[in-house]
Amino acid sequence: MIFVDAKAIKIDVDKDIKKKKIHFIIKRLMDIVLSLIGITILIPFYIGIIIAIKLDSKGPAIFKQVRVGKDNVNFKIYKFRTMIPDAEKKRELAIDCENIENFVFQSKSDNRITKVGDFLRKTSLDEIPQLFNVLMGNMSLVGPRPEIPDVVKFYPEEYKQRLLVLPGITGLAQISGRGEIELGKTIYHDLTYIKNFSVLYDIKILFKTVLSVFKREGAF
Repeated sequence: MIFVDAKAIKIDVDKDIKKKKIHFIIKRLMDIVLSLIGITILIPFYIGIIIAIKLDSKGPAIFKQVRVGKDNVNFKIYKFRTMIPDAEKKRELAIDCENIENFVFQSKSDNRITKVGDFLRKTSLDEIPQLFNVLMGNMSLVGPRPEIPDVVKFYPEEYKQRLLVLPGITGLAQISGRGEIELGKTIYHDLTYIKNFSVLYDIKILFKTVLSVFKREGAF
């Protein structure tokens, strides 16, 4: 597949966002209902995963990290911890600002990942605490994945368009490669999603996400 340069995609705020206000209202209602249902159904999984993490390694079961959300506003994202304690202090991000489109955040060979964490990542169970982020309103079920501030600060202006909507637990980029694709391709998918956003589009992405998770495509 040939990818168009993400920098060539221009979001028309009036056409692509403001005129779709009713779709965003329905999207928010869907987020509230589905996140409440998900949290309720997954309570046994939360308990079991917390116990497994605590038995596998020392440290908190829940990992909190500052991410950049809609309108460039920072918030704390919640995940099940998949790495050793203080893992962030043991890695320096090698970001080439001149070639940021080639940046890949995750690595298959990251030795900071715990045994339980490896399973949680491959099954995407580490992401389910973000249902609370969705319920609180700083995330959506579907949208661009929220980035860390240290990467966003290198964004060219065109990339910042992905901050026009709420970040999501899953998105078009995640069903197109998940952790394997470069930032430039991720942004391309994110901006494509924003331009073509509709409630039906979200539903399609959610169904495809379930399939991707079961197939463990691009997860590590």
